[in-house]
Amino acid sequence: MRKKAFRLYSTYLKQRFGGRVHKISIDAGFGCPNRQGGRDAHGCLFCDPGGSGAVGMARNEPIAVQLERSKELMRRKYRAKYFIAYFQPFSNTYAPVDVLRRCYDQALAVDDVVGLAVGTRPDCLPPETLELLAEYEQRTYFWLELGLQTTHDRTLDYLQRGHDYQCFLDSYRQAKALGLRVCVHLILGLPGESREDILATAEEMARLKIDGIKLHLLHVLEGTPLGELYQQGQVPMFAMQEYVELVVDVIERLPPETLIQRLTGDGPRHILLAPLWSMNKWEILNAIDAELVKRGTVQGERYAG
Repeated sequence: MRKKAFRLYSTYLKQRFGGRVHKISIDAGFGCPNRQGGRDAHGCLFCDPGGSGAVGMARNEPIAVQLERSKELMRRKYRAKYFIAYFQPFSNTYAPVDVLRRCYDQALAVDDVVGLAVGTRPDCLPPETLELLAEYEQRTYFWLELGLQTTHDRTLDYLQRGHDYQCFLDSYRQAKALGLRVCVHLILGLPGESREDILATAEEMARLKIDGIKLHLLHVLEGTPLGELYQQGQVPMFAMQEYVELVVDVIERLPPETLIQRLTGDGPRHILLAPLWSMNKWEILNAIDAELVKRGTVQGERYAG
């Protein structure tokens, strides 16, 4: 079997823990500062009412119940042995420290949960919260996942993110100073961004030597402001091969040690407007592998170091 041309997170986890490890997405009921009217208010231009959470995630149930239900499914479907509790939808540090601690501890108390991943925004990491996260870095296998999307402030403004790139840099540097692993989320195909803009973002992430990265394909959902703009003809979309080639361009620029946690993204099928080819996840992943083989390239090939 040909060795992967990039550092795949799932392979790393299996080697670290000695068995299959799967992340389980859970909804702890947190909100988001970008939804001033509450969880049902619209936030960023692209964000769906579910807060970009996993499809089919159970809400309004205790954290332990969510984990136990998903554990059984993961065991049957993937023969998973261990699990990472992933606090995914909305901003999972957007609460007082005592509330956060209670939620995180509930997840860690579940059998075979070997770590935590906490997804949040750069503007939801005050010093006391970062200190709390540093405690979990000492207690368990821990990842902080930061939604950035792009380094370009004009795009962040267009997306109505509510923070700039400097805000991300400040939070990132503070997190790294405390020894936290950080996975950065980027969206490829944002309106108004050229290939050069996207690669500039990738090169900036390479300069920072980020620990992990998730690449998301821009997808347009019904019921979002971006969806309305798309239906008005204002949001161009990638063809699949364009996206595949761009992903490989990004992989080539990343440091060889950066863990790649995701290479594409999909949305809930019942509200997905575009691109419809994004539903063919394995076709996309196979096409990325094929493009790497075609070029004879690997992760870090164009890393400036």
